[in-house]
Amino acid sequence: MGYTIAGLKTKILEMYPEIEKLGVVSSLTFDDEKKAYLLKLKKGVHELGTYIDKVDATRCLDGHVCVSLGVQVRQFLDNFKEG
Repeated sequence: MGYTIAGLKTKILEMYPEIEKLGVVSSLTFDDEKKAYLLKLKKGVHELGTYIDKVDATRCLDGHVCVSLGVQVRQFLDNFKEG
């Protein structure tokens, strides 16, 4: 399946709408050396960088759960939930 970085980022933001809702800044790039996508989430002084390999990226876009990505993103976002 062919896709773009923008398409993958859009899918991630659809899966985790809290990213934007909580004011977390996200960026997605491709790391040629690691042959994987690098998702960076940042809010204030806190920053998370996590890699998504091409197989996981394709699975995400196909509508499957991305477990390792989900765990990383969820832990980061839980730090910023109100309550």
